[in-house]
Amino acid sequence: MSARTLPLLFLNLGGEMLYILDQRLRAQSIPGEKARKDEWTDVDRKRVMNDIISTMFNKKFMEELFKPQDLYSKKALRTVYDRLAHASIMRLNQASMDKLYDLMTMAFKYQVLLCPRPRDILLVTFNHLDAIKDFISDSPAILNQVDETFRQLIETYNCLSDGEFQLIRQTLLVFFQDMHIRVSIFLKDKVQNSNGRFVLPISGPVPWGTEVPGLIRIFNHKGVEVKRSEFTTAGNYVTPQREGSFELYGDRVLKLGTNMYSVTRPVETHVSGSSKNLASQAKENIVPNPLAKEELNFLARLLGGLDIQKPAGAETGFRLNLFTTDEEEEHAAQTRPEELSYKVINIEATQEPGRRAELSRILGELEVAEPRPGSAEKGEDLLALMDGL
Repeated sequence: MSARTLPLLFLNLGGEMLYILDQRLRAQSIPGEKARKDEWTDVDRKRVMNDIISTMFNKKFMEELFKPQDLYSKKALRTVYDRLAHASIMRLNQASMDKLYDLMTMAFKYQVLLCPRPRDILLVTFNHLDAIKDFISDSPAILNQVDETFRQLIETYNCLSDGEFQLIRQTLLVFFQDMHIRVSIFLKDKVQNSNGRFVLPISGPVPWGTEVPGLIRIFNHKGVEVKRSEFTTAGNYVTPQREGSFELYGDRVLKLGTNMYSVTRPVETHVSGSSKNLASQAKENIVPNPLAKEELNFLARLLGGLDIQKPAGAETGFRLNLFTTDEEEEHAAQTRPEELSYKVINIEATQEPGRRAELSRILGELEVAEPRPGSAEKGEDLLALMDGL
């Protein structure tokens, strides 16, 4: 397992989360002068995006993130995104948060699978950060935060060998290997099967620095070519014209990691397999983990740098519903296996009561804030994040 995988995983998943939220908030924005109190406006959208991005790229948070460390459980990482998504006035119920996280993970998994070479995972990350910079182009202070993270990425990863990037890619694939959630944008494009597994292309550009397959060269013991033969390939391969830029600015060439929601198209997620299978997989995940204490320390460090903005005064959090109706969201919450709850993290007691109390206090702040019953909630009638299927 690579100790340099966590920053790439976090930033790419965060980029996908921002794509989804921006797409839905733009689609439902009402002109300010026409909007009711319980409706989203473009001002609200910008505020949500600025708050989340500012929190995501907090300097202290990034310092902890870039320290060499192993990946931890899916639950630990999911808890970070729960808190990050609620860094502004927006509120997501548990079922909507599940749906958002499903889209994030499957999109990035597909990008990792399609990378022509392991090093291109860094270009995917740069594409996400380029798009994030466009979201906050009118906020210089936040833009500087993103640029600083950009520089950290360049300094940390540009010097790594191809073998180290291969280890990073394998670590990511191990993390995603049991996730087979169906997404209609992939199903309709026929890049995902009905069981949630991706269909990888056998044609297209070959990795930069390699040749189009179809030629075999044979060399003698002196390294001199003595024979060559050609063979027919099943795919239609082309040589890339140039390599993508690994600098702060430049043409990335690779399109993986760009915003696929910029064109309005319906998307839906469905968990493949039965609830019973999901429950059994979740049960495996909650077996007592010998790394529980380390995961708790990881969360304490990571979340300690997140300065969450709480709604001021009587202002309530405005709810964003990622389902077609409130009833559909409620049904999704009720049919969700109980073992999949991410709100509670169980740890074994240690002999450090003072330390344990401090860590418990930090984790206690992770409770998702729900709007008060009966209060005005923006997004009450929002369409599903993705319709169809």
